[in-house]
Amino acid sequence: MEQQIYKGKLTQFHWLKITKKEELTKNTFSLEFEIPENLKKNFDFEAGQFVSIKFQSHGEDIINDYSMTSAPFEKKISLGIKVNSPDGATSQLFENYNIGDNLLVSEPSGRFTLISKPHEFRTIVGFAAGIGITPILSHFKNILHNEPRTRMFLFFGNKSSEDLIYRNQLDQLAKICGDRLQIFYFFSREKTTNSFFHGRLDDKKLALIINQILHLDDTDEESTIWDAVDEVLICGKGDMIKTLANACYHHGIPKKNIHFELFEEFNDDIYPVEKDFPLIENVELEFRMLGKDFQTKLPNNEEKLLQQLLIQKFPVPYSCKSGICGSCECILEEGEVELLENEYLTEKEEERGHILACMSIAKSKKIKLNFDLS
Repeated sequence: MEQQIYKGKLTQFHWLKITKKEELTKNTFSLEFEIPENLKKNFDFEAGQFVSIKFQSHGEDIINDYSMTSAPFEKKISLGIKVNSPDGATSQLFENYNIGDNLLVSEPSGRFTLISKPHEFRTIVGFAAGIGITPILSHFKNILHNEPRTRMFLFFGNKSSEDLIYRNQLDQLAKICGDRLQIFYFFSREKTTNSFFHGRLDDKKLALIINQILHLDDTDEESTIWDAVDEVLICGKGDMIKTLANACYHHGIPKKNIHFELFEEFNDDIYPVEKDFPLIENVELEFRMLGKDFQTKLPNNEEKLLQQLLIQKFPVPYSCKSGICGSCECILEEGEVELLENEYLTEKEEERGHILACMSIAKSKKIKLNFDLS
């Protein structure tokens, strides 16, 4: 085991052996790891979670996050990984590590998860783009295994059919569970026989999907399939998430039922800020991080706390700046803030004073935060 400060948090890593490696497309591959008996509890995970891998790239230590495509019942860790550039770190991971090699893998984390409801009739819709299919594949396998009454619809966008990963797995799932799972593929840079399936997954495409695919509901003649949607899962780049999350919300899905996972830094708010706040100037901010205490003064409360600390060059933990990843979770020990959006914290955590610094606006002259949660 090795402890590592990663994204401002103390993270536990363990050595795991690679048992399978497969090239999926020209720029994606999968890795599978063996979980030794003594680490089974450490690597218990929920569908939709990810692990971080520490590896060498060009002589430097690199840590990257990768979502699991395996479902918990499969009792293994399988990852889908995209190579972004020929000389990038992930390319080195593909070239330099093979079956039988050991890698440092963190214990699973992430909150792109759903509460299992095996006794309910549910409708779940997934939107994925490219490598964003990885945690949604984990979710769909898990739901098909655990929830016999749940039906699912997957809308999966790629540049072309050559870029489409896990097609065999997905088609096999749809074949076995055709009464409960329907999959629709969209291509942005490839002509399709039916123009409906050409283009990106965006707000306009969602409107068409609602009107032409999720319309007639065999189980209820008076409503549509879209009316029956319980949960929406979205995974892809930030712009796609922002567009689709807002479109789903405007088409009647409550924000608490729209879940998303981001695979890159994204600095925009997912939902527009709909509140105005009284101006407060010269906000005194104290915070504790990695056992050290810091003090600073913020010029005003026109920007969120995390963004202002980053402007002042404080090494505060963050990944997305959009309230999704939870890296900037901290405890509000003094003062008052407005938490604009929260895709990450539970109600109990909020009650205990936990906030996300990237989504918090100061509402008092003095604020005290603690980033050391454990």
